[in-house]
Amino acid sequence: MKHRLLAILLLMSCWACQENKEAPAERLDITKMDPVHCYTGEASPYTAVGLIPAYLQEVEAMKADPVQAQSMSGMVWVEGGNYLMGGDNEQAREDEYPEHPATIDGFWMDETEVTNAQFREFVDATKYITTAEKEITREDILAQLPEGTVLPEDLDLSPFSLVFHSPPPADRAYSPQDWWSVVKGASWQHPQGPETDLTGREDQPVVHISWYDAMAYCKWKGKRLPTEAEWEYASRGGKEGGIYPWGSEPVSTQMANYWQGDFPTNHVVEDGFERLAPVKSFPPNPIGLYDMAGNVWEWCADWYRHDYYQAAKTTRTVQNPLGPTDSFDPMEPSVPKKVVRGGSFLCNDSYCSGYRVAARMKSSPDTGLEHTGCRCVRDGKEKS
Repeated sequence: MKHRLLAILLLMSCWACQENKEAPAERLDITKMDPVHCYTGEASPYTAVGLIPAYLQEVEAMKADPVQAQSMSGMVWVEGGNYLMGGDNEQAREDEYPEHPATIDGFWMDETEVTNAQFREFVDATKYITTAEKEITREDILAQLPEGTVLPEDLDLSPFSLVFHSPPPADRAYSPQDWWSVVKGASWQHPQGPETDLTGREDQPVVHISWYDAMAYCKWKGKRLPTEAEWEYASRGGKEGGIYPWGSEPVSTQMANYWQGDFPTNHVVEDGFERLAPVKSFPPNPIGLYDMAGNVWEWCADWYRHDYYQAAKTTRTVQNPLGPTDSFDPMEPSVPKKVVRGGSFLCNDSYCSGYRVAARMKSSPDTGLEHTGCRCVRDGKEKS
């Protein structure tokens, strides 16, 4: 996944490619991390290096709405337990290995991805402006680029987001630059650009939201983003060894919203959804969670490291793992990234198979794309 400043980075002659000589940071021993929960301690997403201060300040300043914070409507209890986290079939990638034991305390999770209607309620109440709707400053850009970078004087800083466009068939390999287009004015309110709106999309997942936007929304609801370990545990729905949220049967149009046909040029739309599907369009997993596979990628609290699971080569069970304390992606060493999970309407077995329960993806925290949303969780005890 490409970060929000993709177009700017391309203008800078793909500086990230020149940074690939950077050595990976020392691997982390997650078994030595304190078993504190999500937003406190060494691995707190609030204190980790790599976040834009101005955006982070908005998240920290967000207050929980007292009514929303008491509501359990639309949430499912996820009973705590033990499981093996990580790659489990031949489609698994290097960053999904090795499988390692983890223990998760029980928690509440939204039964669906956050919808446009729900996010609208948040924006109306708080007047919040998403990352994709903000003017980009030269300072924000330079903060994410190597020291000494000089930006062009005529650089366009208008708000934008990235929208999927299917490229024409060609006799060559495709890359994300072929299907992601920079669209000025694209945002959660205008999913394909200024000429589109949310009419008839109220029950679709909200998209074009950054990690900061997702964090702010969850705080207003008196909730938080799930850890990566919580997300995978919930997605498995109490089943051991399953490849998908429903088990090991191959993905089908009866189970999830994904790309049918040849990606990225030919989507045959067998399930009737060319892009996003309204939440609850497909059956839930065994514990009642919808769309844990496909539709939109979902933000997690954790930083992404490609070698994070390597640090878990142990028979010791890790309690409530929080993820690494920093980020490293060898594909873009200079771009700090957060984890996203679950796959999207663009996933296909020939490309990413992101709808597998163990599949990992990553994106920079300021990224908003047409296929990325979130769902929230809350600590607590099951209702008696």
